[in-house]
Amino acid sequence: MAISFLTEDTAFRFTGRRKTAGWLRRVAAEEGCTVGSVSVVFCSDAYLLQVNRNYLQHDYYTDIITFDDGEPDRRIISGDLLISVDTVSSNARQFGVSFDDELDRVMVHGVLHLIGYGDKTDPEARTMRTKEDYYLAKRE
Repeated sequence: MAISFLTEDTAFRFTGRRKTAGWLRRVAAEEGCTVGSVSVVFCSDAYLLQVNRNYLQHDYYTDIITFDDGEPDRRIISGDLLISVDTVSSNARQFGVSFDDELDRVMVHGVLHLIGYGDKTDPEARTMRTKEDYYLAKRE
C-alpha cells in the first residue's frame, strides 16, 4: 500500500507527501479499491512529451499520462502517474486556480483512471470531472 512521489527532469520539490498519499488512499477506498503500488512522477513538459511520443504515439503536450499496472478487477490499483509540472502550472494560470489545486486535480484524475474511470467521451469526461470535484472537496 505505497504511494511514492518522484521527480524526473525537473527541479520541482513536492511537499505534503504524507497528507496527499493519505487523501489518495481514501479516494481509492471510497471507490472500493486499495492502493497497491502507485508512483507519482513529477516531470517537465519535454520529458512527458517524449513519453507521449514513445509509448502512446501522441505528439502533443499533456498534464498527465497514467500507466495502469493494476489487476483487471481494479480492486487493487497500481501504476504510474507521470505529471508535467510545467503544464499544470500553465493550466492553473489559464483556469484561474492555484498551482496546488490544479496539481491535486491532476493527481486525483490519475488515480480515478487507475480505478477505471475514462474521459474519452463527453459522458465519461463529465463523470470524471464530477468525481474530481467531489474528491477535491474532501481533501483535509
